[in-house]
Amino acid sequence: MKHLPHGLPSGHPPVAKARPGFPARLAAPAAAARAGATPTTQNRVQAAVQREAPASSGLGMDSQAVRAAMVHKLRLQGITHPAVLAAMQAVERHRFVDSALVNQAYEDTSLPIGLGQTISKPNVVARMIELLCQGRSEKLGRVLEIGTGCGYQAAVLSHVSREVYSIERLRGLHEKARENLRWFRLSNLHLLFGDGMAGYDRGAPYAAIIAAAGGNAIPQAWIDQLAVGGRLVAPAVTATGQQNLVVIDKTASGLLRTELEAVHFVPLKSGIA
Repeated sequence: MKHLPHGLPSGHPPVAKARPGFPARLAAPAAAARAGATPTTQNRVQAAVQREAPASSGLGMDSQAVRAAMVHKLRLQGITHPAVLAAMQAVERHRFVDSALVNQAYEDTSLPIGLGQTISKPNVVARMIELLCQGRSEKLGRVLEIGTGCGYQAAVLSHVSREVYSIERLRGLHEKARENLRWFRLSNLHLLFGDGMAGYDRGAPYAAIIAAAGGNAIPQAWIDQLAVGGRLVAPAVTATGQQNLVVIDKTASGLLRTELEAVHFVPLKSGIA
């Protein structure tokens, strides 16, 4: 796979358009916790969840140990980027799932979040964000996320990016994400309610674009809003007829498309609801 720089290229003229405003901005997070871990099994992760004493969240899962076990498992699955592992360690996934599902929050599984949508597996979130960060030691620039969902992936992205715009087409999930993310106080994360297929032109160009839903093709609006030197990671139906993870690098001479492993994401839809 050809790896290209994902920030704005040197000499790229500054964006003349005014920066968009947002009705709510959430404060910079505390420094991310170090992503250290010791070997464990899924049963031990579950046992650690059960042992945790009730905490301020009311979910009894505030210690770093349970997340560290999850991060250790991500390492075993091949995730290696230090910033991505640190972000996965820092963001408390149990705050994004319903209380009835908190005991499954750190399992490598997708979980329902309402309105027919799901929170992606930790491995899938880490894998896609690692693809965005590949070959970089510094933070990503401005990132566009298509499909906020419950807000978990947006929170992880905020730790590896200078600025994140996340758009959600379902008002119920947009409001849920705002509530979930309020606790984290992330000043570089902006939530939008709108049609993700149209992207968000006012924030363009983007150093990276990531999508949490898959269609038959990558929308042209996303390609147009991606900066030269930027990278897009999204699920899409390929020539095989199945949904695969697709990476698109936008270069000065054109687009480089790479199709990776098969995945299963919710369908990409237009409009708002």
